[in-house]
Amino acid sequence: MARKVYLTRRETFAAAHRLFKPELSDEENFKMFGKCSNPNWHGHNYTLEVTVAGEVNPDNGFVIDIKKLKEIMHEFVISKVDHKNLNIDTEFMKGIIPTSENITLAVWNQLETKIPGGKLYSVKLYETENNYFEYKGE
Repeated sequence: MARKVYLTRRETFAAAHRLFKPELSDEENFKMFGKCSNPNWHGHNYTLEVTVAGEVNPDNGFVIDIKKLKEIMHEFVISKVDHKNLNIDTEFMKGIIPTSENITLAVWNQLETKIPGGKLYSVKLYETENNYFEYKGE
């Protein structure tokens, strides 16, 4: 029977965003999204956790080389979101309301096919110390 190991890498990034629908007025957006619809943006210091699951490779003892996972996270996510405006600067968020739920799904989409060992198991995004959002490919 194969034994699965779950490996998690944590990275942080700071980003600004605005939750709004352009077809709504500022008042309607405020009613829907509250202070997160501030026309002058607001930001968070996010923590991103990416978990890869798989069997340990008997040749090297890894599910995935943690350095490689870090490189993948930086290339396909962190470099595109850190100190950026998610509404304007981040191509993979274009046309998507940048709620933490949607950011989590978009990060999954960025990483799902990029993992060279094991399989992407979950993406967890901490918006604050009290709120996190997780997607497991379901």
